[in-house]
Formats: sequence, C-alpha cells, structure tokens
Amino acid sequence: MTPTDEQLIAAIAARDEDALLELHRRYARYVYAMARRMLGPNGEHEEAVQDVFMSIWRAAERFDARLASAKTWLVTIAQRRMLQTLRDRSPETYAIEDWDAPSAQPDLEDRVMLDGAVQTLDAESQQLIDLAFYRGYSHSEVAALTGKPLGTVKTRIRQALTALRSQLERGRGGEVK
Repeated sequence: MTPTDEQLIAAIAARDEDALLELHRRYARYVYAMARRMLGPNGEHEEAVQDVFMSIWRAAERFDARLASAKTWLVTIAQRRMLQTLRDRSPETYAIEDWDAPSAQPDLEDRVMLDGAVQTLDAESQQLIDLAFYRGYSHSEVAALTGKPLGTVKTRIRQALTALRSQLERGRGGEVK
C-alpha cells in the first residue's frame, strides 16, 4: 500500500530518510515550479528546493494533520522559504516583469485548477495576486510597485481572493478547505 503524505511526514519525524525521498519524489517538481514562479530566472531554484525539504526534515515532528493537510503544510514551508529569499534580495531587484511571460507550471491537479481560477479574474486582480502570492511581495511593496494606495491594494487582493475561493468551490463541487 502506498503511504499517504501524512504517513510520510510521520515517518520523516521518526527520521526515515526513505520517507523524505518519497515525499521529495512526489513534490520536488511542484516546489521547483513554485520557486521558478516566485523567484524568477536567477538560478536560486535548486537551492530553494533543497532548503524546503531540509526544513521538512527538521520540522516534521511539528506537523499536525488537524491543522492542515500535508500538502498544505509543505506548500506553506515552500512559500515561506521563497518569501525569505525575496526579502533577502536588494530592493533594486523589485520590478514588475512581463505578465504574459511563460512560467513553469507544476503537474498537479490543484495547480491547474488554481491557475484556471486565476484566469477568470480581471487583469488587475491577476497582477495583484501574482505579485502578492506568486512573487511574494508584501501589500506595501505591491502598492509601491503598482502605484496604487495601500488600502486599495489590500481591498482588491481581498476581493480577488474571495472571487478565487468562489471559483474553486464551484470547480470542486463546493468543497474547499
């Protein structure tokens, strides 16, 4: 029987290296694509992926399946790692890039569904979601990059997230965690 992600994390907490390898096999492409999307084409992707799985190795005993699924926990660790990398960069690297540039897409059903839902948003909302969640900019940084007032940025991001949630609920028959 194939172990669940949650079972793999429990085994990792018990220091089972094979479980870490299996989790890596399942999610490395996803985390790599996330790194490419958030960090851009600067070559920090491999290091970021390695750091994510080392963080999982170190933090596995703190995983609580009552709070989040294993996948959500893993993605949260990955997103925090990418955000820290972005924060560590100099401010001169903050620039809005070509929104239509192709990016690496993970081969997971959830990501396809999320990307489809994002495409239903208007162009401004797509840009704000991209800056805040895929590229990891804070609301203040998004406001500075777009020239919009901070309150407007926060309101429009919140509205976009509400619209995404509704779209995802319709796509999954009403079950969004």
